[in-house]
Amino acid sequence: LCCFQLYGYCYQDSNDIPDTLTTITELGSPLEMIQLLQTSWEDRFRICLSLVRLLHYLAHSPLGSVTLLDFRPRQFVIVDGELKVTDLDDASVEESSCTRNSDCFMEFPARNFTLPCSVEGRCQSMNEKRNLYNAYRFFFTYLLPHSAPSSLRPLLDKIVNATGNHNKHGNAKYLALELSPSPSVNSEFTQKCMKSANTHKLNSFYRRVPEAYIPDENYRCWPSYHHKGCLLSVFDVNEAIEICDSYSQCKAFVLTNQTTWTGRQLVFFKMASNHIVPDPDKITYVKVTD
Repeated sequence: LCCFQLYGYCYQDSNDIPDTLTTITELGSPLEMIQLLQTSWEDRFRICLSLVRLLHYLAHSPLGSVTLLDFRPRQFVIVDGELKVTDLDDASVEESSCTRNSDCFMEFPARNFTLPCSVEGRCQSMNEKRNLYNAYRFFFTYLLPHSAPSSLRPLLDKIVNATGNHNKHGNAKYLALELSPSPSVNSEFTQKCMKSANTHKLNSFYRRVPEAYIPDENYRCWPSYHHKGCLLSVFDVNEAIEICDSYSQCKAFVLTNQTTWTGRQLVFFKMASNHIVPDPDKITYVKVTD
């Protein structure tokens, strides 16, 4: 689930290239951080959620706690919207030996940490802590806070601080419990997280037109699921009204029957409503002006 799926392999021993092993794996997209920052927060959250699951697996694998010594974005790919690790050549299950706490020193470009030395003479949770801090500095600090729903920011701040400072919550089990208590992405928890705080109420300022669609009148917004228009996900109609009110050019919006991976509804936002056509799968809301 967290690593590349192996479909098959072929071992060949020839005179030209001895001990050759060819593997066949699933196809993934290279991880481009600049492109990720331009995607919706919901998609970035999904990537971080899959990374949390990977961290939890590595910390409790059948081989013991595994650390990725070369933990960088280029070692990962995206498969169906989720993050997977592709290169395990630099993985290690050896926890560093020690005789005193000073032997358990971890050095990073921005800061350093010293972990406790256990009575067994091993640095406590060093593999897990190394993975967590690398996830913080390469992924969480960029992908989680930016444009996150206001209702979710306290939790995200706690997660970023836990992984960046190695406080009492800085472990993979805590992150897995906080971000994914249910294996279903449509759980009540996930829907609550995705719902942004808003105080707008559906009222007479928007006229509801059932089974209708506005084919044109597009404008661009960021982030959008459509490169030529403004297509965003919402929790409910109230959130769609809040978004439309926040754009001066928005004069109407169209609820589609399409949803994202969390069950949020996709909505087209329009800058006019001069041309409305019948569509049984959509509902249009037009802003009423004086």
